[in-house]
Amino acid sequence: MKPKHRQAHIAELVSQRGEASVDALAQQFGVSAETIRRDLSQLAEGGVIQKVHGGARRSPLIAEGSFSERMAENAGAKEEIARKLAPLIEPGDTLFIDTGSTTLACAHQLAAVPELTVITNSVRIAHVMSSGEGRPKVLLLGGEFRNDNAETVGPTTIEQIRGFQADHAVITVAALDASVGAMDAELDEAHVARAMIECAHRLIVVADARKMERKAAFRVCRLDEIDVLVSDTAPSPAFRAALGEADVEFR
Repeated sequence: MKPKHRQAHIAELVSQRGEASVDALAQQFGVSAETIRRDLSQLAEGGVIQKVHGGARRSPLIAEGSFSERMAENAGAKEEIARKLAPLIEPGDTLFIDTGSTTLACAHQLAAVPELTVITNSVRIAHVMSSGEGRPKVLLLGGEFRNDNAETVGPTTIEQIRGFQADHAVITVAALDASVGAMDAELDEAHVARAMIECAHRLIVVADARKMERKAAFRVCRLDEIDVLVSDTAPSPAFRAALGEADVEFR
């Protein structure tokens, strides 16, 4: 068995059981304990599992830092995602865009697409889009204002979303898992994302590769509800297979 395939199976076992020892994994896969330790180190570096003395345990749920911290993280990946997303949006399209550091990076690219209608709960995205050369119509959703993310959330935001229909919902997430789907670390943001998905014909999720095969507290949607996943680099073979089974187009 190739190392990547073995590591995918190890990650699945740890996720199901909660933990696993080096010796038990070595026996199960017919390899040395040292080989398993290398596998666990690579999985831990990717955030897939948590390496502990003598084995591994399931990674804790992902929590996110402040908006400024997230903007500084993995900036190159966000730019690559934005570059890949832009050709998927046609002039004249209507789209929801939710709050996030990745969607903000995407807004800088989308602002050049002509005659878009953009519905967003992000003040930052509204500002970037309205300043773009594509001259989009920008609709900023009302609701409870959260200063750190410069966003609106809550019942008023949800009610306003349901008054629209869009060609696309462009959503960013905190985590993606083959069995659970897309997840967010904030409950109110998950509610906003779900409402946008319900009112759009096509769901595009933008997420860097580090968010794959991780879990966060609040589910946004199942994997098979995603139409297109745009990321910076290819996922693991196991996750790519899961995307194929769920009929998710990967860009």
